[in-house]
Amino acid sequence: MNRSIKVRRLFPLVGLAAALLAGNAAAESLQQAWDTALAVDRGLKASRENTSAAASLLDAAKSARLPNVALEAGYTALGETPAAQVDFFGQSLQMPLAQRESAAYKAMATLPLYTGGRIARGIDAATAGLDAARLGETADGQNLKLRVADAYVSVLRASRMLKVTERHVTSLEAHARDVENLHAQGMLAKTDLLSVRVALADANQRKLQVANGLDLARAAYNRLLGRPLDQPVSLEDLAPEATQEQFSALTGRALERRGELAALARQIEAMRHQAAAVRGETAPQVALSGGYGYQENRYQVHPGQWMITLGAKWNLFDGGVAGHRASAVERQAAALSQQRDELASIIALKVRQTWLDVEETRKRLIVTQSAIAQAEENLLVARDRYANGLATHTEVLDAETLRTGSESNHANALFDAALAGLRLKRATGEL
Repeated sequence: MNRSIKVRRLFPLVGLAAALLAGNAAAESLQQAWDTALAVDRGLKASRENTSAAASLLDAAKSARLPNVALEAGYTALGETPAAQVDFFGQSLQMPLAQRESAAYKAMATLPLYTGGRIARGIDAATAGLDAARLGETADGQNLKLRVADAYVSVLRASRMLKVTERHVTSLEAHARDVENLHAQGMLAKTDLLSVRVALADANQRKLQVANGLDLARAAYNRLLGRPLDQPVSLEDLAPEATQEQFSALTGRALERRGELAALARQIEAMRHQAAAVRGETAPQVALSGGYGYQENRYQVHPGQWMITLGAKWNLFDGGVAGHRASAVERQAAALSQQRDELASIIALKVRQTWLDVEETRKRLIVTQSAIAQAEENLLVARDRYANGLATHTEVLDAETLRTGSESNHANALFDAALAGLRLKRATGEL
């Protein structure tokens, strides 16, 4: 009998343990959130499509080196039969040269032999453009990861703030019961009771606001991951990562690894190749062509002919069109070069800012951690003095406010530190 009772008593504990384990197993890590967002984000999908488009442009540029094969066919009807007029011994004779109605077809293949570097430079430009698109896609992925990290930390922060607020409400409820008991015994004025009730109402209002903020944070997080906005969210805690690297080393690494800088450099290179390709249009163009042509004509001995042609074309003067086009592309490359230098300066400033944020939050963690212990002790002292009639309930409320503030400050410092580390990684191109 006793054994069965013990077993029944164990069932709730086993169920509670299973629920806790299931909750921990369901908690989502930041890496899992990143993987999900990278797979479903529409902006990143658009970036991938741009990369695929750049790859197709490269294939098109390479295909310009291959022979161009064309088929032509047609049917011609003339108003009169083509004829030649010949004077023969004083008499005028007409000789038909072609049929008034005839069909014709032709198959020709043309292979470029020399284009003045136009095709080669076009391939180089397309290759650089593809590299720039890939680097841009990488940068877009890192920007997405940082947005997900912001949303992830926002959920954790709101969850922690809700716990702090709930603890604040619970503590005020306990204090309110003490004040009500003392007031019922005639040991306190009614103003003390009204004051503690107002404080409790304010705390409950704050709790509602924090709970609403948590719901909004979860909805924003779910949106980034392509999920229903009201889907339950359970996240693993995020601890700040310590870094001891100096600002100069981080800046140098950022200038080397940031995909945006590399993408601009490749775009500049692509434009310079494009300018060279445009100038190649003014060079001699040599091509070899050959094929077979057939013109229906009963008056010709051989209506069908095989042919081969080695041709050259050199546009000696085009009014400066090609030169101006090439100059325009080079100016665009120069403009991108200035933008790249400006971006490098902005990145260096961003690294400095995030590095300082990491240092600041690290120090805030130490200060706020010690403040929590002091605020707890201060609250215990205030309650003890109040229980012994040596302090007013206002001092207890002030001590409770200090304790809640210290917990909030520490939570903010903790999540600010975690986010600052992630932002520093993004600034250096390592996220």
